[in-house]
Amino acid sequence: MALSKKPVTGMKDILPEEMKIRNYVQNVIKDTYKAFGFTQIETPCVENLSNLTNKQGGENEKLIFKILKRGEKLNLETAQTEADVADNGLRYDLTVPLVRYYSKNANELPSPFKALQMGNVWRADRPQRGRYRQFMQCDIDILGDPSNLAEIELILATTTTLGKLGFKNFQIRINERRILKAMAAYSGFSEESFDSVFIILDKMDKIGLDGVKEELIRHGFATEFVEKYVELFEETDASEHPIEYLSDKLGTYMEDDVKLWMTEIIDSVKATKSSDFEIIFDPTLVRGMSYYTGTIFEIAIPEFGGSCGGGGRYDKMVGKFTGHDVPACGFSIGFERIILLLMEQGFQIPEECEKVAYLIEKGVNGQALCDVIARAQEERKKGTQVLVTRMNKNKKFQKEQLNAQGYENFKEFYKNPLR
Repeated sequence: MALSKKPVTGMKDILPEEMKIRNYVQNVIKDTYKAFGFTQIETPCVENLSNLTNKQGGENEKLIFKILKRGEKLNLETAQTEADVADNGLRYDLTVPLVRYYSKNANELPSPFKALQMGNVWRADRPQRGRYRQFMQCDIDILGDPSNLAEIELILATTTTLGKLGFKNFQIRINERRILKAMAAYSGFSEESFDSVFIILDKMDKIGLDGVKEELIRHGFATEFVEKYVELFEETDASEHPIEYLSDKLGTYMEDDVKLWMTEIIDSVKATKSSDFEIIFDPTLVRGMSYYTGTIFEIAIPEFGGSCGGGGRYDKMVGKFTGHDVPACGFSIGFERIILLLMEQGFQIPEECEKVAYLIEKGVNGQALCDVIARAQEERKKGTQVLVTRMNKNKKFQKEQLNAQGYENFKEFYKNPLR
């Protein structure tokens, strides 16, 4: 039986041209985030299943790649439940590993702690455009800051990065979980039904407000609650100052500080942003992770037609590990979707260093070969990218291939220097 040359479904090989762009984008992300004071860390790709299935990851907990127990721990004959055969899993995001990392190492970390983490994550999802089963995530998080300065810094760092990569006219959509809950409570929904209501509201982009109304009624919610809920969104959308309108309309259903909290974030970002984008309050924004407790935000890039990253505040998650809550907020940039857009746009890495190819005839060996390599090393010290390779019989075709890789200058070395 022949071995398969195709990668596993939902995963892909990365060719050199894309790899160059990925490396460039990663460097832009790292350099920009470090300029905002974030410190890079790394966590293992494998986590305890009990951490990954703690009912905080939403639908992603259904998409975990689980790892069988090994050796004596695995006894298939006596196994009765999944826990008997699997104990670890591949991480589905970087937030759960970060919180475990922080919980273990908090005494050795500054407070607040500004973390930068980049790495692959895995989800057994249905592959589609810009969505894979293995994909790179790039996260920044601030742990230990209870103020909305954390949100402001996260949004500015992320949007500055997107601006450096050439993106314009995108949007940061922002909402607050406390506003979502207040709107639902005001409309008459019970607290126990909030999650079900929000799951349906999260489909707004696909089915519209009328579709949300129909689905809420179809799920058995009282028509009077649904109509009051839908009317609230319509009135908010028509208002010139939606946060102020909701604050007045919802009254005691909305906590006193939410209005100031949100307007301060939006006004501060607008006043200090360095990229071309809009930040807009969107009361329909939900975000899928159930660990969010406050502010939530999402990147919308028109060229993609969907979310290209997002995040929010998760003040209760550290307490699941330590018993003591720590304020926390994070933003994940949609790395794979950004790469996809750049590739489709024919993105060229700016200001690349000079690229020279040394073509060495087969008969150049010994000291002569060492002299050529030494010469290449000298050029590399000056910042030139030098490829040293043997000369092919079809030199013209070889040069065409190297041209496609960005090599425009060639130096040829022969056994007989007079050639």
